[in-house]
Amino acid sequence: MLHFFTIDAIKSGFLIKEKGTWTLSNTGNDAIQLGEVGLLEACSEGYAKWKLSIPAKQQTEAVVAKEIKDVPSEELLESVIAEINDNLAGEILDIVKSCSPVFFERLVVALLVKMGYGGTLANAARVIGRSGDGGIDGIIDEDRLGLDAIYIQAKRWEGIVGRPEIQKFVGALQGQRAHKGVFITTSDFTKEAQEYVTNISNKVVLMNGFALAKLMIENNVGVSIAATYEVKKIDSDYYVDE
Repeated sequence: MLHFFTIDAIKSGFLIKEKGTWTLSNTGNDAIQLGEVGLLEACSEGYAKWKLSIPAKQQTEAVVAKEIKDVPSEELLESVIAEINDNLAGEILDIVKSCSPVFFERLVVALLVKMGYGGTLANAARVIGRSGDGGIDGIIDEDRLGLDAIYIQAKRWEGIVGRPEIQKFVGALQGQRAHKGVFITTSDFTKEAQEYVTNISNKVVLMNGFALAKLMIENNVGVSIAATYEVKKIDSDYYVDE
């Protein structure tokens, strides 16, 4: 019977370990005299008292550990990788913020090319700064045939970008009779700026610093693979006895 309540009995102080052997303590001997039902009740009560004596932090850690144990291995691995990438994105963003504006513009072009825009890196790089418009930093082809163009503004800013800056960019697009644009910043955008781009005819994408860093990781720009792990599963076909 005690086999099923070993933990309760230990935490209640009824079982003690001496030189590798579990034995009944004096309180354990007293509890035995209560009979089966009384013993189980004493174990449960003792465990409850022990739990109340533990600091809340330790109890939380125990709950978290149990929750982790209950999560499937693949989901746990994905969660760990996501956390690693989030931390890496923060490191990337810190480095990018310290780079020169020219380097930042080149980084943006390299990322867009990796994502499938602008054809080759050399062709894409030549269009940066050509427009001469204060609201546009560069133009990149949407496809390799150059059937449509995407206008870029890349700002290595610390402050949050507000609606006025986005309106200025949209005005520059309209001056070029352009329909698509990407505004990229190392900081973030105000709620008003985000709402503004949803109510205009031009297609404008706002990319903040964290989104930029995540896309750099996804497309292997400015990062390298540190380690590769193989996740294996049972090959059911192998075990077929023909």
